[in-house]
Amino acid sequence: MARIDKTPFEAVIEEVTLDGQGVIRRDGKACFIHGALKGERVVAVQTGRKRRFDSAEVVEVLEPAAGRVEPPCEFFGLCGGCKLQHASIETQRAIKEQALFDALERIGHVTAEARFEPLTDTTLGYRRTARLGAKYVPKKGGVLVGFRERGSPYLAEMTHCEVLHPAVGQRIRTLRELIGGLEARDRLPQIEVAVDDDERVALIFRNLDPLSEADSARLSAWAQAEGIQVYLQPGGPETVEPLAGPIEPLVYRHPDYGVSVPFMPTDFIQVHAGINRKMVPQALAALDLQSGQRVLDLFCGLGNFTLPLARSVTDDEEAGEVVGVEVDDVMLARARANARDQGIANTRYERADLDDVEALKNASWLAERYDRVLLDPPRTGAAAVIEALAPQRIERMVYVSCNPATLARDAERLVHHHGYRLERAGIMDMFPHTAHVESMAVFRRD
Repeated sequence: MARIDKTPFEAVIEEVTLDGQGVIRRDGKACFIHGALKGERVVAVQTGRKRRFDSAEVVEVLEPAAGRVEPPCEFFGLCGGCKLQHASIETQRAIKEQALFDALERIGHVTAEARFEPLTDTTLGYRRTARLGAKYVPKKGGVLVGFRERGSPYLAEMTHCEVLHPAVGQRIRTLRELIGGLEARDRLPQIEVAVDDDERVALIFRNLDPLSEADSARLSAWAQAEGIQVYLQPGGPETVEPLAGPIEPLVYRHPDYGVSVPFMPTDFIQVHAGINRKMVPQALAALDLQSGQRVLDLFCGLGNFTLPLARSVTDDEEAGEVVGVEVDDVMLARARANARDQGIANTRYERADLDDVEALKNASWLAERYDRVLLDPPRTGAAAVIEALAPQRIERMVYVSCNPATLARDAERLVHHHGYRLERAGIMDMFPHTAHVESMAVFRRD
């Protein structure tokens, strides 16, 4: 292994990556410097050496960038949950915009005809779902709860979190003390978090062994006293069961459409409630919906888009239809119930693996005619279903993405192989201070 030179060196940062690392060329080789921003002059120390690149850490900022700020969280730099707190929120959004449009041009060889203004909302206390680690570490005085350290498998020693919803983020110390007082303190490795629009909190404790009567009683008493729903998960997601607290459905809402979406703490929902309430209207406006139209909602989940879409294609004279497609049977059952319970009769739900090319060839719902399509795929993108849809020559598609690379890949197919134009694209600041880039793209075929 090559020796790491710990001699401090000066550098002027040429670029910055999504995860907050400055980029320079040093001795003919790329070097990524944690904690630096574009244009800054810094003193750094090398921390790693690999064949293709080196890594380093800022030890002093000699000439700060205009976008440098004091991180709002005291654990930034130790905790790996956030990557960009040293940059102003405007700088963060500029970095993410550049990442999106660079990916579209470099990977997809496409250029958006216009850009959405970034969708923005609160930047702290916004995160309403999360997976926290928990570990009993006697050398650090007990149980740690939170996210992993930056660049490390170990949990960061933290007492609160500024990006988590305060109902959880300000209870980190309390959770550490709670678990530390249980007999099973070294057998509870994970806590799933969910917070709804009414600030009701649900916590799912992953328990590797059955809890003793004493532990169950202590956890139950804490749940009742705090007004928190507590669940246990002894195995896979299907084993989650309520333990104590005011167990009741969680809910988030789309006030613009008179729609509520009940959910369980195990369900996927959008992390940032404020952005979600702006994202849905932007997507529906981009679809240019008319009463009576038929809309295909792919990767529909609980109906986050489906239910507002159904309201938007129906008026007193003409009713359209929205077909939601999802692979998860549990989510589909809840989506159907959500529509039924709110008297929304113009939705239909189909189960399909949208990554399975062969299965899509025989999908009866794909043989139907649609006026509009909305896609909200996972990080892997929507390559298979885009190819299956292409022969329909649907006029307008809106693609909601959580990965610029797969969006760019799919955009290349739509534009260069299937006759679409990339009419508009832009970021949505769903995860401030992190390296996640959420975006929306509108494709049109004339």
